[in-house]
Formats: sequence, C-alpha cells, structure tokens
Amino acid sequence: MQERLVWLLEDKLNIIKNKTILIIGLGGVGSYALETLARTYFKKIIIVDNDKIDISNLNRQLMTNVDNIGLYKTDVWFDRIKKINPDCEVIKITEFITKDNLSLLFNYKVDYVIDACDTLETKKEIIKYCLKNKIKFISSMGMANRIDASKIKISYLDKTCYDPLAKKLRNLIKKENIKGKIPVVYSEEQPIKIDKLGSISYVVGIAGLLCTNYVINDILKEVNNERNNKNN
Repeated sequence: MQERLVWLLEDKLNIIKNKTILIIGLGGVGSYALETLARTYFKKIIIVDNDKIDISNLNRQLMTNVDNIGLYKTDVWFDRIKKINPDCEVIKITEFITKDNLSLLFNYKVDYVIDACDTLETKKEIIKYCLKNKIKFISSMGMANRIDASKIKISYLDKTCYDPLAKKLRNLIKKENIKGKIPVVYSEEQPIKIDKLGSISYVVGIAGLLCTNYVINDILKEVNNERNNKNN
C-alpha cells in the first residue's frame, strides 16, 4: 500500500516515517495536514484538540460528516488514521492547551510540531517552547475570510503581511523578546471585511497541505545535507 511512496522517495521514506509528528488543532487547517500525514505513513502521530465535531464544521473540516457530529475530533481521527495506516501509533490528547498544561504535549520525543490551533496565547507558548528546545515546527496563521488560495505561502512570521493574527502574534513575540526564526503558513490576501469569521474548504485545505509540505521537504533537505556531507 506504500509502493507509490517508495517509488518516489526510495529509502528516504523510512527516515520520514520514523519522525514523530505533533499536530495541535484538528479543524480546517489541521484536518488536511493530518490526513496527508497519515497517508505518508508516519509511525507515530500525536493529535491534540478538545473540541467535538459540530454541524458548523461540515463546510471545511475534512473528517466531518452528518454521522459524527457530537463526537470528539480526537476520537474520530484516531479511527480514521487507523483505517488508513493501521501500524501508526496515534496518541490522543483531548485537552484545551494553555501555558499551564503545555507540558502534556511534550511527554514524548517530538521531531516536528504543526501548530494549527486558533488560540493566540497558545500559539505563542508553543512557538516559545519549540524555539527554546530546538524542536522544528510550523505555525498556521489566519485563514478566515479569504477566498483566494493562490495567495497562501510558506514564509517567516516577520515577513507576513495582511494577516491580523500574525500581527498580534508578532507583537506578543516582540513583547516577550522571543528570539528565533518562526516558520509560518499565511495568506497575503487581505481578509474580507465582514463581522463574522467565514471560511471555505479549499483555503484551509491548501494551508494544511502546505504544513505537511513543509515538514516532508524539511526532512528530505536534512537527509540530503547529511548524505552530501558524508560524500565530501
């Protein structure tokens, strides 16, 4: 069932699969990132979300349907991942993460963090922890009220524009004097000015796919660098 990945990645697939991925937030962005992580056959994925599936999630969250409304997202994802990749060790954390319980996320050795949560303070704490402990990560910025997925890109927090969430996060980072490069997925599209947070599936989907893209290609870059150094 992995033969097409083997054709493409050869022995590098085993290196990818053996990385442990922590993904925080299983909503719009997180659901698409998690689906593609599962289909890359990672052996260990830690999933974090305290929410139950709501009818309002049907327009954008990959795992949702009319039959699983009211179920915890972590439970639905556990079953879904196991049906895709039965050998994956899936660790569920069904908690709302704050500064006070952040340690729950790092009771295991983590190689990469995908931050797809929507709580500003939690984002800041995750970034702060990852930078301090040299854990690789990527953080998703705001995708609400956008309709042009072609404007979504991978960059660094200090290079973002037209993103109100990123602006607030930059201010928090600066206020606490947090140092280091902060890779992000963000949209250069100016948000549509409406009173509520509207969303559409393909925008959050592309953002989630770019999170996985970042992780996979960063691993491959690391592998290629190591092999080049050995050959020199």
